Amino acid sequence: MRYIPSIARLLFIGLLLLAAAVSLADTPDPAIEKVRAELSKRLGDISPDSIEASPVPGLYEVMIGARLYYVSADGRYFIQGQMTDIETGRNITETKVAQARKKLIDAVGEDNMIVFGKGDEKHTINVFTDIDCGYCRKLHSQIDEYNKQGIRVRYLFYPRAGLNSDSGRKAVSVWCADDRKKALSEAKQGKTPEPKSCANPVADHYALGQIVGVTGTPALVLENGELLPGYIPPARLRQLLDSKMAEKKP
Repeated sequence: MRYIPSIARLLFIGLLLLAAAVSLADTPDPAIEKVRAELSKRLGDISPDSIEASPVPGLYEVMIGARLYYVSADGRYFIQGQMTDIETGRNITETKVAQARKKLIDAVGEDNMIVFGKGDEKHTINVFTDIDCGYCRKLHSQIDEYNKQGIRVRYLFYPRAGLNSDSGRKAVSVWCADDRKKALSEAKQGKTPEPKSCANPVADHYALGQIVGVTGTPALVLENGELLPGYIPPARLRQLLDSKMAEKKP
């Protein structure tokens, strides 16, 4: 007669297998721990957010904020640059960086942004903006058209001249206004906002922009975390966003 395990025995075996899987998952990879230890010696207070094996044997991916580096197994050689899979044409570095960028921006939360849109738009983008930047003003002058194109815009402040600049102070005043959206629109039209101060996220926005790679404004971060510098007209941006969404579909 064929032996049929009891339900209790099956459950017991299942629990053992699950415990073994969890144990294996929790076991640190000695090679990665070695890289971590070597980097700790060399980088001091800078702590990587993650360390993973790269597709290239002997080379490890080190993520710090939204910046990806490659490091040798002994922690001695540190490489900054793009890694591309020639066979598929895929930029491995940018894919990873985009994921980290999206995660960092989403963590800000919309309560700490100025958002234009009804909420039912097909696409949502993030825009690092400087109140006095010419192309930032051009983009905002078409904000209604972006919304009509099905694009919701979430603004973060990035005063290019720094937090203590005139643009930085205007950003704080806009945030502290009773009607932030109205104050921002008027400031983009050249009207100096009423000076105000309050608890605000401007410094956090500015620091985040530096972390995710913003070098100028406007800087657009798409839904997939991709960073695009500069102004893009509403209709063309909608086409771009649609194409990016189509690429994600199997």
